[in-house]
Amino acid sequence: MKRALLSLGLGLSLAACGAPGSTPGAALQNETLNLGTRSSVDFLRLNRGTWNVEDAPAWLHFTPTSGTGYVQFKLDVDRAAMTPTLANQPNLTGSFDVHWQNGTQEGTVTVKVNADLLKVTGRATDQTSAPLNVTAPDARVTRTVNAGQPASARGIIVKYRTSALAAQAIQAAGRNASGAGRLAVLRVSDVNATLKALRADPNVEYAVPNAVLHALNVAQPVIPTDQYAPLQWAYRAVGYGAVWRDMDTTPYSHDVTVAVLDSGTHFNHPDLVGRQYGPGEGALDVLNYTTDKDGNVTYDNGDGDGPDTDPTDAGDTNRTSGSHGTHVTGIIAARWGTFQKPCATCSDSGVAGATGTAPVKVLPVRVLDSRGDGTEADVALGIRYAAGESVTLNGQTYTNPHPAQVINLSLGGPISAENARPMCEAVSAAAARGVLVFAASGNDGNTSAYYPAACDGAIAVASVTLTAGNVLERASYSNAYPQVQLSAPGGTDPILNPTTYNGGTLNGQPFIDSVFSTSWNYRDNLPSYEAESGTSQATPQVSALAALLLSKGVTTGRDDTLARLKSTATDLGPKGHDDQYGYGVINAAAALGAPIVSNTFGVRFTRADGHAYTPVLDDAGRFTAYLPEGTYRALVGHDRNGNRIIGEVDEGPTVETEFTLDPNAGTRDLGELLLK
Repeated sequence: MKRALLSLGLGLSLAACGAPGSTPGAALQNETLNLGTRSSVDFLRLNRGTWNVEDAPAWLHFTPTSGTGYVQFKLDVDRAAMTPTLANQPNLTGSFDVHWQNGTQEGTVTVKVNADLLKVTGRATDQTSAPLNVTAPDARVTRTVNAGQPASARGIIVKYRTSALAAQAIQAAGRNASGAGRLAVLRVSDVNATLKALRADPNVEYAVPNAVLHALNVAQPVIPTDQYAPLQWAYRAVGYGAVWRDMDTTPYSHDVTVAVLDSGTHFNHPDLVGRQYGPGEGALDVLNYTTDKDGNVTYDNGDGDGPDTDPTDAGDTNRTSGSHGTHVTGIIAARWGTFQKPCATCSDSGVAGATGTAPVKVLPVRVLDSRGDGTEADVALGIRYAAGESVTLNGQTYTNPHPAQVINLSLGGPISAENARPMCEAVSAAAARGVLVFAASGNDGNTSAYYPAACDGAIAVASVTLTAGNVLERASYSNAYPQVQLSAPGGTDPILNPTTYNGGTLNGQPFIDSVFSTSWNYRDNLPSYEAESGTSQATPQVSALAALLLSKGVTTGRDDTLARLKSTATDLGPKGHDDQYGYGVINAAAALGAPIVSNTFGVRFTRADGHAYTPVLDDAGRFTAYLPEGTYRALVGHDRNGNRIIGEVDEGPTVETEFTLDPNAGTRDLGELLLK
């Protein structure tokens, strides 16, 4: 996608229910409206003239916002717009101004608004104690951790009625016994038979197996040592710490090629050296450079020549942003560890790519020019070439020596299905060859389908971002339509909603919840790093995970890889497939059967519109949550992969219940939610 984000916030329309918010005949003045749990009020003040509402918080909506005559509007409350994800705030407070003018008279008053949230209480209890053998949908990837029960026994522990009886038993058993006082520990070959005999002996108080206990160590997540790795929150959010630990002990041995069709790349970026196929190895620039009969340039793709085997992102010294294609490539395959600094003030380690040490390489195919634009024909030819078809460009035929198993398309546009036929036919041809084609769903924040993401055979990827409680939620700019199949972290809207929930700092300032990756500084002609947000950034994360599934051998082709991505995704929206999240947010740890790296117990509430909340449990498991009205799923379970999301696929047993919060029903007590 182009780097310019056109983002629209989600406006939730809540049903009106309640008494008017004004007293008939009242005049406009500074005042406080206590709305309680009402979702809507009618506001009427008898000042005449022109008026308009100003400086209102995002959770208050006015119909209309200005007028002539009496000051009269409907006030709707969108509690979900401001309820914190920790659900620990009992009410919302804010204010708005009303400016009015009647002839030479005018004024501004401030109206304060208080709105209560709905209280939910309950207790989450964990009674699971057996060894946790978590088996993902594919039997080849099983994660096991012992949670407390013995797996076997070494003999028997016997408590006799007297110390003398115990001493006699120990002496009789000789070297196969030990003990103290009334206890005797007997090493026997047939535990069950001996137990039966001892339990029938009136001289024995009890006899139990001498259980073998195990250390309760849980594997630690791998955290890359690269300088900017702490800023790469998106990997943590989908469980990559566990995946990278898996790479320490499990072979990821199959070579995989991911074709990145984009603005080109920079082969000499030190964080990408050795992670891409270069000129002469299959890299390709499909873009034309055209002139008229008089030699005047009619189209310049930015690099001053036509199709060739050098897809370097030409860029522009006047550009304030860096290389889109280089950014996408780094998300997939940036090197781990140190390298020689390209300049005195440059980083010597940079960022880490999702694919870690796996043998995954990027094939760059340049289909977007230096302005970030490309034609349908260019994209269609790029797809066909990447998938293994021969293409002819300006009379020369090119054949890809490294046909891609995965194609990444962080690009697209809101064109019609009819006009998108050339691209969609190319996507279908690639899919028929067994290629996974992932495409960005679009950054307009609406329900318009983007192509090629909406093509049959393409896998449309939506974007999510962080919230205050480390719950992932749909990014406001991410397009939502039926063809969306998966979602992944793409970051916050850097203009309308520049949140900093990830906890990282850059240059001494809180780091925005955007995706940090490799880029290029065109002004100084040096490698750089850049924070960007969009479905462009979400898509390569799905491409990287698909490549890892193929590299580890969990899956072997297009269909089983796509099925695995869907079946292990975290369902954050309405239950099942939906237009916002598709089948859910990718879960790298579950998909790859990575080892367990955490064991946090908790509860997650998911509202039907996709908003999610994670209240804090006290020492006894009790919770008090303050939520907007609506229908919810309450899920109790564990976080096993360290991404702080409770009860995902492959994280052990869960208990789930549905409930509805009615503004007129008072406190809702869910009772005990027992996990057993």
